[in-house]
This record gives sequence, C-alpha cells and structure tokens, in this order.
Amino acid sequence: MRPPTVFANASGRECERLRGQLRGPGRSMVRAVMVLLSLHGLPPAEISSLLGYDPATVRRWIDRFNAHGVAGLEDRPRSGRPRLGGRRLTGRIAALLERPWPWTVRRLHHYLGRPKVSSRTLYRRLREVAVWRRPKLIARGDPHRDANLAALRRRMALLPVGAKVFTADETHVHLLPHVRARWTLPGHRPEVLTPGRNRQVTVLGALEVTSGTFFYRLGRRCAADFLALLQQLLAAYPDAPALAIVCDNDQIHHARAVRDFIADHPGVHLWFSARYSPHDNPTERIWAALKTFIANTAASWPGRKRQIHAFFRSRSPDQNLATAAPWTSPWFPTRYPQDFWKAA
Repeated sequence: MRPPTVFANASGRECERLRGQLRGPGRSMVRAVMVLLSLHGLPPAEISSLLGYDPATVRRWIDRFNAHGVAGLEDRPRSGRPRLGGRRLTGRIAALLERPWPWTVRRLHHYLGRPKVSSRTLYRRLREVAVWRRPKLIARGDPHRDANLAALRRRMALLPVGAKVFTADETHVHLLPHVRARWTLPGHRPEVLTPGRNRQVTVLGALEVTSGTFFYRLGRRCAADFLALLQQLLAAYPDAPALAIVCDNDQIHHARAVRDFIADHPGVHLWFSARYSPHDNPTERIWAALKTFIANTAASWPGRKRQIHAFFRSRSPDQNLATAAPWTSPWFPTRYPQDFWKAA
C-alpha cells in the first residue's frame, strides 16, 4: 500500500525532459503536470483536487516517475482488441496469391469466404504481404537447354589462341517513338508526337566479347543482310585463326545462303544458342541501351537513322563490355573471359 503522501524527486535534466512532455500526447502531458506539481511541493491530495483525478492515480504516476524517470509516464504495452479477420487472415491471403489468377481486393474477399471486414481493412492486410505488380512474360524454355550450353562451352574451349568470338542478334527500331518513364514536373504529363505512318528498320549487330568492339548494319530481317554482317566481321579480322559467331535460332540464320557461306569459309563457325533463351545473349543488353537512348524523342525517318548511328559512334568498346557483360552469359566456359583477355 502506497503512503498517503509522496513527493517526486528529479534532477535538473529530468525536469527539462518533463517540461518537454507538456507538449506531448494528452495523457502523458497530464502525468507530467502531476509530477511537476509534486516537484513544487504539492501533496497528491491537492494535485488530485486540482486536476480532477483520484489521489491513488496521482501517487501511482509519481511512484512510476521516481522508479523509471520520464519514460515511466508512457503507456505500457497492452493487448487491445483482436485484429479484424483473425490472426490467420494474412496467411490465407498469401496462400491465395500463390495461385496464378488476376487477384483483386474484391476477388480475394470472395475467395476468403467474405470475412466481416471492410474493403479498406482487407486492403491494409493485403499490403502487409503483397505488392501491386504486373506479371512478367517468360519464354517456355528449351528442354535441351543444358545440353546446348554444355556443347557451346566445349566448342569454345577448343578454339585456337587468337580466335574471335562474337554474339550476334537483330532488333527492330521504329519511327514510332519508344516511350519510357522519365522525371517530370508535378501535374504535367509529357507528350511525344507520333508519326502519321510507322516505319521500321532492322539493326543487325555482333559484339566481340573480349575487346568490346561492336559491328552493326541497318537493313532488313533477311539472310542477305545477315551475310553482309558476316562478311563485315571477316573483313575486320582476316588473320584470325577462327571466327565463332553465337546467335539465336532465327530462320534467317538457317537460310541456305548462310549455310553455303559457312561451308565456303572453314574458319567461320556459326553456333546456335538454346531456343527461347534471349536472356543468354549479351547483345540484347546493347539493344536495351539503344532503345533507351532514342526513347521519348519524335524524329523524322532520316533523323531516326541518324540517332542509331550517333548511339554507336558515341560508345567506346569498354562501355559496350560494361553494358553487355558477356562474362555473365552461360555460353562461356569457366574462366573464359580471363583466358581470352590474355589471348586477345
């Protein structure tokens, strides 16, 4: 049982913190007033009559201040009422979201058995375990991908010293502007003029994976333009003991004219990657940088072609290597980049 009269004890620093509590939340502010009045010599009975509280309440908060300081005037943790929907609601939501379905708050409410919670409450519980995100399309994959990658690595390991290895690919650039997110002023949505009629050009490119040199040409998606790119590579390295070009399984790479060209040039090897695996090709990252370079810009058709040429003229081989990061591709054997840096 507490004594009928109790007084607070505090240092000067504690008094300053106590006065700071006067500007805090309501209940802690009243408790700080109780302690301050006690520090000025008022007994709990007078404090209770001034503030309209029971004397036992005043004595309790003065004792708690003497024991724990200003921190003792805060509310202690309490259980409160149970959460709406029960403790297992978030787990049930997570289990439903693992199923492939266009989930919305309304649809989740239905499949949860219509729990007695509002849409806003269900949304708050949903945000605890999920985010709103658009699904990503992925390729179905090649069932023989592992065998294909192993074969590529074996072939590259057998290349002679000084051989050049390229990763080749094609992309399409349109007159219709590529739109990308950008910083803009609040309340203003940028507008990009669209052409009356769209046009496209195919960019064929090949990256030399040890030096970062990039070869490209503008044309059409056809075997003739791919052959012109191969001839460009052959002219750039006439003394190389072997040229190995890794590309995807596009039909232009299997054309008869391409096969005849490879047969007439024994030092040129055309190797094919696994099907439906564009993420293995380092050249794809060069295309991504190109699309970003020309994004959000309206231009004439000659101007669009000039933009493409300006992109490749402005990039150094080191920048191409940093963007493409060929050492991350599963096409190459272990320690392949290190070995071929020495050979180059």
